[in-house]
Amino acid sequence: MEQKPKNVSPFSNESRNAYVVEHLTSSMLELLKEKPINEISISELCGMAGVGRTSFYRNYEEKEDIVKAYIERLFQDWVEKCKEPSDLPVREVVRIVFSHFEANRDFYTLLNERGLVYLLKDIILDLCGFDPEQEMPAAYSSAYVAFFLYGWIEVWFRRGMRDKAEELIRYLPGK
Repeated sequence: MEQKPKNVSPFSNESRNAYVVEHLTSSMLELLKEKPINEISISELCGMAGVGRTSFYRNYEEKEDIVKAYIERLFQDWVEKCKEPSDLPVREVVRIVFSHFEANRDFYTLLNERGLVYLLKDIILDLCGFDPEQEMPAAYSSAYVAFFLYGWIEVWFRRGMRDKAEELIRYLPGK
């Protein structure tokens, strides 16, 4: 019996997965420009991305997970800036965070228009180190910082993202 050559992809599993994630993400962002996330089907998303449904479910549980992962990637830049000096004043953290939002205004405008700002909450809680298993003071302190930031971010979105980072930090207590 003659053996046929196998059709083997030149990509490693990691490369294939990066391809899938990149294409699902760019397709999701394009589709969100056209319609709300609840009107985007998994089939439509996968078709536009040129990947199979299995690839979607290997990487994500739901469509919102694509947007969350994209936000987390965007956040990495300002997270690194905030972690550098561990004693960074709150004013500087707020300036860095809102400068990040200003620099990525188009994406965050889209997020706001599609009613997806709530996706930021859990990511911000995580980034602020919240863990329900922490000792009480640490848990409430990290939640305080996270919800302070989230609250300011949500108000900023509701105000049309017109306030500049430098203006916002003037309203923080202290000097």
